[in-house]
Amino acid sequence: MASSFPPEQVAPVPRRALVLFSGGQDSSTCLAWALSRYEHVETVAFDYGQRHRIELDARLRVREGVRARFTRWSARLGEDHLLDLAVLGQVSDTALTQDRAIAMQANGLPNTFVPGRNLLFLTLAAALGYRRGLDVLVGGMCETDFSGYPDCRDDAIKAQQVALGLGMGTRVLIETPLMWLDKAQTWALADSLGGAALVDLIVEESHTCYLGERGRRHDWGYGCGQCPACALRAQGWRRWREGRAAQ
Repeated sequence: MASSFPPEQVAPVPRRALVLFSGGQDSSTCLAWALSRYEHVETVAFDYGQRHRIELDARLRVREGVRARFTRWSARLGEDHLLDLAVLGQVSDTALTQDRAIAMQANGLPNTFVPGRNLLFLTLAAALGYRRGLDVLVGGMCETDFSGYPDCRDDAIKAQQVALGLGMGTRVLIETPLMWLDKAQTWALADSLGGAALVDLIVEESHTCYLGERGRRHDWGYGCGQCPACALRAQGWRRWREGRAAQ
């Protein structure tokens, strides 16, 4: 899985960023993306009663791995924040917050959709960023290779950016580096940012599975292998590996 290592950016952008960091494949890639660009990067996660709460532990291992394996980024990696968002679980009747089978709903969305989740995440992240002087929010939202969640769409994120800027009286920039990438391209982006070391870290330590399964190891990482999140991650890994082999 060797790859050429990208040249280090000599002068990172002198801005401070906050990464919405769940510890999954997407947010781990976004963390590396932000660290390659900004002079100071902090992370924030949300505990909303999710069934796959194990992701909150996984994200700490990813952070530790980034700090240990990428010395050029470690000085830029700042504090981590965990916000208690139990109220979201209380108002959400979904397969991510309740013990029920994952299925499609009559509206065409999977019942893993938590209404308003990303909108609330971004609002709270912006408020935290305001207090800490972090004017860039980085999220792994994507509408190219996703489960159809409406709050992952580019239009929704752009509208939220405008609303946050108006409501806080200061410019808020929301970066979504994965918005137009499929999962194969997301693996490729991780490889371009940190080479085999970053890809290996994401495989071994990040968590994507909606059911919180960490007992079974696949070539793409740990998970049940059946839920929508595992399926997207596995398919992306396979396409990326096949594309590399064909080169």
